[in-house]
Amino acid sequence: QIQVVESGGGLVEPGGSLTLSCVASVQRYTTYTMGWFRQAPGKEREFVASHGWNAGAVFYGDSVKGRFTISRNNAESAAYLQMTDLKPEDTAVYYCVAAAGSWARRGVSEYDAWGQGTQVTVSA
Repeated sequence: QIQVVESGGGLVEPGGSLTLSCVASVQRYTTYTMGWFRQAPGKEREFVASHGWNAGAVFYGDSVKGRFTISRNNAESAAYLQMTDLKPEDTAVYYCVAAAGSWARRGVSEYDAWGQGTQVTVSA
């Protein structure tokens, strides 16, 4: 079983940067993937980024490519989402996710561990 807790949301001006953090509590699995989704009011949950167990296994959603960077520290069971050049359309609740297995993945149904979410608001 995996549990995740995210933190680091807040209010930032357009063009600014913010880093989200996530810590996983893992009881059974030796390898697991971690990622981020977001959901804006009135919209479906959107894939943001996924990081497999190994450094080369990384995926990004099209809307954040080149602006967001996901990273992991396996020794600390942590994942991070560095967000730069933030836009008002990035405003959403951001969820950290995790799933057993080493491969990165994009689907909502592929993750069974979800955090409570942290609000990111991009506004002047």
